[in-house]
Amino acid sequence: MSKKRNDRITSRDVDFAKWYTDVVIQADLIDYGPVKGTMIFKPHGYGIWELIMQTLDVEFKQQGIENVYLPLLIPASLFNQEKEHIEGFAPEVLTVTKVGDKPLEEELYIRPTSEVLFSQYFKNNIHSYRDLPLKNNQWVNVMRWEKTTRPFLRTSEFLWQEGHTMHQTSVEANQFALTILDLYAKFVEEYLLIPVVKGIKTINERFAGARETYTIESLMHDGQALQTGTSHFLGDNFAKVFDIKFQNADRELEYAYGTSWGVSTRMIGALIMTHADDQGLVLPSKIAPVQVQILQLGLDEPVQRVVDQLKLDLSKNYRIKVDASDKTFGYKMSASEIKGIPIRIEVGMRDVAQEQVIISSRVGEGKTAVKLDQVKTFVDQAVITYDQQLFSRAKTSLETRIYQAQTLSEYQKGIETQPGLYLVPFCGRVVCEKEVKQKTSTNSRCIPFNHDQSVEPCFNCGQATKIKAYFGRAY
Repeated sequence: MSKKRNDRITSRDVDFAKWYTDVVIQADLIDYGPVKGTMIFKPHGYGIWELIMQTLDVEFKQQGIENVYLPLLIPASLFNQEKEHIEGFAPEVLTVTKVGDKPLEEELYIRPTSEVLFSQYFKNNIHSYRDLPLKNNQWVNVMRWEKTTRPFLRTSEFLWQEGHTMHQTSVEANQFALTILDLYAKFVEEYLLIPVVKGIKTINERFAGARETYTIESLMHDGQALQTGTSHFLGDNFAKVFDIKFQNADRELEYAYGTSWGVSTRMIGALIMTHADDQGLVLPSKIAPVQVQILQLGLDEPVQRVVDQLKLDLSKNYRIKVDASDKTFGYKMSASEIKGIPIRIEVGMRDVAQEQVIISSRVGEGKTAVKLDQVKTFVDQAVITYDQQLFSRAKTSLETRIYQAQTLSEYQKGIETQPGLYLVPFCGRVVCEKEVKQKTSTNSRCIPFNHDQSVEPCFNCGQATKIKAYFGRAY
């Protein structure tokens, strides 16, 4: 028996964009900020981001990465040193021009990213090969002015981590960029339970100032792709612009080689569009602020005693919340469901009298009566099964919507009727990709690693190529 749809949430099959916004608001993740494109993170929304931060921060530290904090403001003279970089960000950069009613002598930019700040920092702190590799990360906010905004997915201000490193050799730097990509992929698949496609960005989609951009791409419920993380091999580009040199073992000066990489609160948007349903949010257990919610039905002493013991026992392994309010059972159940809490335990006088509780899962259809002495074992297995269900259905959704096309017309016909990722032969040229975007309003997502190397004509221009790339619509 299927669950009744929540009438506060538009069906995702009727209006996917409205459904997404409804879930964000009804799940109590955010309020809108007073400035366009800004968000006020409410406890449930920020709690998800906190768990993402805490988990990734441990992974970073295991790679020898240390956290720092660099300024919010960048002098125009510093930002403009790397021309390719500034050209890529110029349309989105916010500028500070005065303090009070006094014009500043030099304009200041609010950071859209921090490559130039890190470059100056590295220049001042790298002198010898003994200083390398230097691996830093910062957890900060950035601003990139957006014309069209959507919570988590595209906002003028967002939270993220941005990592930056410097290395002695090009090979070492490139390998570290790939190491970070693998770290991101592992996190997204194991914690967010979202399957990913790993690959290299085309020249047209490459990060401004990078030699290579590596990406993990995911497919949302509506068939559109979402870039969930990127790692950039910068080569010696920024080192040459900002004169970042080190003395090697032979006492000769060399330029250092850099990387930069980041993931943002966009991950929360990916979670929603991958796992949520018409009842509301659905959260993977590892990043759910509340993993198990106890719905206390009444304040009778026997009920209170069982609730207290359950909380004590389960809190050793899970994040627990007790709803002992005088709200109706239906309201409590609906609120828990909308917020995507994985496991619910109902404790009422009737069940306590039978030495049992009622347990249900956010993605399960039924409820199970469980004896009190078996609750811990049951919950352990229920959480495992719950996460397996989420990943399995997300993986099936991805695998069944990966297609191939040989020509532009075949691709256009397919993308209109069957949204997804399309693997096509592609020449890789910027001018060709711009033509495809103009004709189809889509772009490349990535060139997958280890793709077929057979020579075929490009699906748009016909030029012979060994490259295979995924194209599709994306957020």
